Amino acid sequence: MTQTPRRTIPIQPQAADAELDACSSAEPFALMVLGDSMAPEFLEGEVILIEPEGLATDGSFVLAQLNGEWIFRQLARQASGWRLQALNPAYPAADIPDLGAVKGVIIQKSKPGSRRASKRYVE
Repeated sequence: MTQTPRRTIPIQPQAADAELDACSSAEPFALMVLGDSMAPEFLEGEVILIEPEGLATDGSFVLAQLNGEWIFRQLARQASGWRLQALNPAYPAADIPDLGAVKGVIIQKSKPGSRRASKRYVE
């Protein structure tokens, strides 16, 4: 199986502002899915809504920071900790000792331009 080339989108840090950081770090935000690591559930171009303070449980779809890189994966409980796994078997899983790497829980997805094509993951 041919793997799609990785695209890197640089994230530039903003100037430090304690009030802004305290408020904005708790606000939900949206990202667009790039690549096919989470196909077939999440397709490239779909928009996901992330809750930074959401409750991450076994089976949750999460945004995590691992080795300086942001990744979107499904969380799975393991005997020795947790695993971040892609739905596409062409991508490797990563074991993590605790939930410190998890930065948010995906609570909804939608297709741009179509309100009806939406799916919630948290009620």
